[in-house]
Amino acid sequence: MTAPILPLVEYEDASPQVREVYDDIMETRGSDWINNFWKVLAHDPATLKRTWQDVKQVMAPGALDPLTKELIYIAVSATNGCEYCTYSHTAGARAKGMTDAQLMEVMAVVGMANETNRLANGLRPPVDAQFLPEHPET
Repeated sequence: MTAPILPLVEYEDASPQVREVYDDIMETRGSDWINNFWKVLAHDPATLKRTWQDVKQVMAPGALDPLTKELIYIAVSATNGCEYCTYSHTAGARAKGMTDAQLMEVMAVVGMANETNRLANGLRPPVDAQFLPEHPET
């Protein structure tokens, strides 16, 4: 287990601005605890609030269902090597019904996408005209 760069800001030690964000996190998630990511960000209440508002907006129901959003988050987190986010969003996806088979399939896609991206970046093939969006004349 890694040690945090900054100590965790627990609820009882938090400023009123931080407690307000913590309360919103718990209410939004239907939870009675704050995970360590937020406790570290609490050292800068403005960053904590901005980041939470952005996450809350992006992860809210939309054109993509909540499980799909978690699967995307897992894929990006694994590619970026973020252990914390990979664990956190795997737990979130499991809570939304993800199976072990789905996780393994996501990881297979992640591995394949990373391999073919590196090949394409190294070899620099021109993008096929059929892949480009059509833009009507304006």
